[in-house]
Amino acid sequence: MRFLQYFCTLMIGMVFHVPLYAADLMDTYREALEQDAQYKSARAEYLAAQEKLHQGRSLLLPNVTLNVRAESQRVNTDFGPSRTIDAHGKIITATQPLIRVENIVIYAQSKTEVAQADSQFVIAAQDLILRVAQAYFDVLSAQVDVEVAESQKKAILKQLEQAKRNFEVGVSTIVDTNEAQARFDLTISQEIAARNALEISKRALQGIIDRFPEHLVGAKEITADLSGLQYASMEEWVQVAEEKNFTLKVQQAAYDIATKEVKKAWARHYPTVDLVARYSDQEGVGAAFTGIGRDITTKSIGIEINVPLFEGFGTQSRIREALASRDRALHDLESTRRNNALQVRQHYLNVTNGVAQINALKQALVSSQSQLDSTILGMEVGVRTEVDVLNAQQQFYSARRDLDKAYYNYLMSRLRLTAEAGELDEDTLQQISNML
Repeated sequence: MRFLQYFCTLMIGMVFHVPLYAADLMDTYREALEQDAQYKSARAEYLAAQEKLHQGRSLLLPNVTLNVRAESQRVNTDFGPSRTIDAHGKIITATQPLIRVENIVIYAQSKTEVAQADSQFVIAAQDLILRVAQAYFDVLSAQVDVEVAESQKKAILKQLEQAKRNFEVGVSTIVDTNEAQARFDLTISQEIAARNALEISKRALQGIIDRFPEHLVGAKEITADLSGLQYASMEEWVQVAEEKNFTLKVQQAAYDIATKEVKKAWARHYPTVDLVARYSDQEGVGAAFTGIGRDITTKSIGIEINVPLFEGFGTQSRIREALASRDRALHDLESTRRNNALQVRQHYLNVTNGVAQINALKQALVSSQSQLDSTILGMEVGVRTEVDVLNAQQQFYSARRDLDKAYYNYLMSRLRLTAEAGELDEDTLQQISNML
C-alpha cells in the first residue's frame, strides 16, 4: 500500500513537474525574430520599398484610359417643339511613351531605391542581433551584480556574527563589530539596487522577445583570445568595412539617387514624344446646336510631341535645388565613411584590449582569492583584523564582478566590430553563443 502511494506521488510529480529551461543567446534571438515589433516594422518597410521598382517601370509601359459619359439634353429650337435627346459615348485612349527622359531617370532611381532598401533591411537585421545581444548581456551582467551582492552579504554576515562573538568574549573591540555592521548594511542596499537593475534589464529584454526571461545561459568558462577574428589587423578591418558596411551602402545609394534627381530636373527641359491611339464612339453629338443629335465614331493613331517652353523659371530652380541636395548627400557620404572607420578602430581596440583586460582580471581574481585566504588565516592567528578581512572580501568580489562584465563587454565588442565590417549574421551570433 505504501509503495502504491509512493508510485502515485511519483507519477503525479512527473506529470505536473515543469523543468526550468535556460534559454541561450540563439534561442533568445530566434524569439526576437518572431516577436520584435521594430524588426517587423523594418520588414514591412522593406516589402513596401520593393514596389518602387514596379512603379518606376510602369512609367515606361502603355497607359490605357476609358472615359464614359451619359447625359440627357432638353433642346428648344425655332424649328419645332422642344425635344429631349439622350447623348452618351465612350472614349478609349492608349498612350505609349516613346521619349520621356524624366521617366527613364525615375525608373533608374527606383532601382537604386530598391537596392538602398535591401541594405536598410540588412541593417535592421544586424541591429536586431545587436539589440538582442546587448539586452541579453545586460541581464547576465545584472545577474552577476546580484550574485556578488548575495555572496558578499553572506560572507560579511559571517564576519559580523564572528565579530559580535569576539566582542562578547572580550577578544575584540566594538570597532570591529561596527565596521562589519556598516559593511553589512551597505551590502544590503547594494543588493536591493542590483535586484532592481536586474528587473529593469529583464523588462528591456521582454520588450524585444515579448515574454519575461526567467533563466538565461551565462558564461561557464571565461576564455578570450584573438584567434576567432577573421582579420588580423585593424587596417584590414577598416578596408573590409569600406567595401561591405551597409550604412555606407545606404548613404552611397542616397548620393546616387540625388545625382539622378539632378538629371530628372534637367529632363524637364526636354521634349516628350508619345504614341497615342484613340477610339471614340459618341451618340447624340451636336444636339444643343441643331436639335438633332448625330452618332459619330472616330479612330485615330499618331505621335504627340510636347515641347516645354517656359515654366516661370521653375525648372531652373529645381535644378539648383537638386544640385545642392546632391552636394549634401556627397558630404554625408564622406562623413559616414569617416565615422565608420572610426567605429571600426574603436571596436577593434575594445576587442584586443578586452582580451588583455580579461587575462589580467583572471589573474587578479586568483590573486584576490589568495589574499583573502591568507587574510582570514592571519586574522585567526591574530596578525590581521576584521577590517582587513572585509577589505579582502570586497576586493575579491569586485574582481569577480569585473571579470564577468569585462567578458560580456568583450563579446559585445566582437559583435559590433563584425557589424561595422558588414559581416554580422546568424553564424557570427552562433559563435558568440557557443562561447557562453
